Amino acid sequence: MRRIYLDNNASTPVLPEVLEAMRPYLGEHFGNASSIHHHGQETRAAVERARDSVASLLGCGPAEIVFTSGGTESDNLAVAGLASAGDHVVTSSIEHHAVLHSCNHLEEAGCEITYLPVDGRGLVDPDDVRRALRPHTKLISVMMANNETGVLQPVDEIGKIAEEAEIYFHVDAVQAAAKVPIDLKRMACDALSISGHKMHAPQGVGALYVRKGTHLQPLFYGGRHERSRRAGTENVPGIVALGKAAELAIQGFEGGDDKKMAVLRDRLEQGILARAGEAGVNGEGAPRVPNTTNIYFDYIEGEAMVISLDLKGLAVSTGAACSSGAIEPSHVLIAMGLPAGRARSSIRFSLGKRNTAADIDFALALVPEAVARLRELSPTHKR
Repeated sequence: MRRIYLDNNASTPVLPEVLEAMRPYLGEHFGNASSIHHHGQETRAAVERARDSVASLLGCGPAEIVFTSGGTESDNLAVAGLASAGDHVVTSSIEHHAVLHSCNHLEEAGCEITYLPVDGRGLVDPDDVRRALRPHTKLISVMMANNETGVLQPVDEIGKIAEEAEIYFHVDAVQAAAKVPIDLKRMACDALSISGHKMHAPQGVGALYVRKGTHLQPLFYGGRHERSRRAGTENVPGIVALGKAAELAIQGFEGGDDKKMAVLRDRLEQGILARAGEAGVNGEGAPRVPNTTNIYFDYIEGEAMVISLDLKGLAVSTGAACSSGAIEPSHVLIAMGLPAGRARSSIRFSLGKRNTAADIDFALALVPEAVARLRELSPTHKR
């Protein structure tokens, strides 16, 4: 059976060039990067080359990059590392659970948290951020791109607010990195999270940008790895892979890959809306990353749609992979004002570097047919 993968916001396939870059560090180059002998210094050099590449993608200094196990750890390290009991934190109601649950933990430890609303497009209002500030506000944490809708938040404006108030600003850029250019100077953030498996590197590696001079309380205690910001022997193969993925992302921007992906996404989106009927785009009218569309299909159940399409060879999702199987509808879509039924009928389509026009054709042949079939089975759909 032909299989097409349109769930790249959940995880991306490792690109062949990335696999080849990391392969030597799974075998002959096995040294501990903290060792001073030849084997250790060989892997240390590879780690630092990767650090340079990630720094180039983000537009910062190599010393400002902290390698982690992925986006969740990066988010946890930023939130818990920059705020503590007695502080006030401002975040949004549509953040990834890596941020929301970190904030929940801080609340239990005596921290005050303000969860900002979003409008019907899924956007945070910077004025709401400004109004939420208090004398003891220590941190603002707002994502750059939402993992379910792809909507891009006004992080540049929020960064200016944080900078003027001398408050730490963390950006979860897990779903933005390698999809849209990131300008840390314009964003004026103090910490920014990325994850390897969202940008065609393997699962289990990520990074946190930490602005020079920012005091970060570590989560782990042990050796003095990553300039004492993240203890633990470095995952050299993963770090090398992340560095290579960063290089490919830079080349992709130079070659206009993001614009080409937006063309494919728009053709998919417009084709589905034209053929399916009684459907719409969640986040319509807001700026989005070029690979993502989240579409509601009235009178169907999203999970039934995912299963139906998977049986025909098309992989999509109802939202965040870490929430799959959840009974509750998406917290992101509910925060945007969608009724629970419509939130449950929403499907996320997310493209990756390996998707082609033929993949879009395949999806357009399957999706309207699956929607029509499920609506025929729906007791609430008027035929």
